[in-house]
Amino acid sequence: MIEKLKEIEKKYEEIEQKLSTPEVVSDQAQYKALMKEHKRLLPIVEKYREYAAEERNMTDAEEIIAEADDPEMKKMATEEMLASKEKIKVLLDELQVLLLPRDPNDDKNVVIEIRGGAGGDEAALFAADLYRMYTMYAASVGWKTELVDCNETELGGFKEVSFVIEGDGAYSKLKFESGVHRVQRVPATESQGRIQTSTVTVAVLPEMDDDIDIQIRPEDLEIETCKSSGAGGQHINKTESAIRILHKPSGIVVFCQTERSQVQNKETAMRMLRTKLFDIEQQKRDEEITSARRSMVGTGDRSERIRTYNYPESRVSDHRIKLTLYNLTNFMNGDIDEMVNALIAADTAEKLKAGNGED
Repeated sequence: MIEKLKEIEKKYEEIEQKLSTPEVVSDQAQYKALMKEHKRLLPIVEKYREYAAEERNMTDAEEIIAEADDPEMKKMATEEMLASKEKIKVLLDELQVLLLPRDPNDDKNVVIEIRGGAGGDEAALFAADLYRMYTMYAASVGWKTELVDCNETELGGFKEVSFVIEGDGAYSKLKFESGVHRVQRVPATESQGRIQTSTVTVAVLPEMDDDIDIQIRPEDLEIETCKSSGAGGQHINKTESAIRILHKPSGIVVFCQTERSQVQNKETAMRMLRTKLFDIEQQKRDEEITSARRSMVGTGDRSERIRTYNYPESRVSDHRIKLTLYNLTNFMNGDIDEMVNALIAADTAEKLKAGNGED
């Protein structure tokens, strides 16, 4: 592992040198690619240099212990050596995590689609609650949210809602949210006070980079324009600015009505279509790698029930990692970091376990 870290540090230093050359600075594509790689390697190099400094401290302390005649100096050096040994052990564990294979999509923005499932109006209301939860979380970490499409109900819920979250590492944080979310609560429309169980599905897709080549032929598209509409058929505006695109080979339909301009809606719809086609390619690739160990947390099975939100008990339970939190109000207000970090930690632990050859 140390040899690999030395190679990474050397590569990092070479990238730093290239980034200062006029040839690279004038080539935006190359500069962008090198900056991306520089950013990826930086935490590994910083941690390795911290480890190397502790190694030097330990070696110096060992030399003092071997050569010094002063008992007090030997004692101090021994304390230094033991402290460095403990730090080195921690740093090696952290480096092992940093060297795990990264999901190439981790740094990307995400497209999130939320759909009401079983439960009718109550499911649609909870879909709106989840939309609010994710947008509040995004705002709390400084990410930008863009609504792409929504199908509202008369009660203010969403039969379905699609939106983009733009932010550094958004996919790495939110990719484990894909799946079925179950809610248990008394609906606003329930006069007898009975608890109802409803479900909502969430799909989290990495937004596709512009530099990834996804072939979309104009003849494969069926594009329609229509007037944007809201709940109850109320028109958002009178012009035909909404765009519906059917990709005939895949059967994928995308719809965008959130912008006033037809051109802007078309650009956003095409962005969504490219992301969905990219996701299909990703799934095909993942299915082909049959020998690869599936993560305990997983992100692929959108039919899997992953979490329950129980309002009477003010608890939220993630069934994959057996974690229950009793802070539902704060959670629904976007305070989901504890759950997000626990899911990432569980996934990391599983990868480490697999890498060590354990069952």
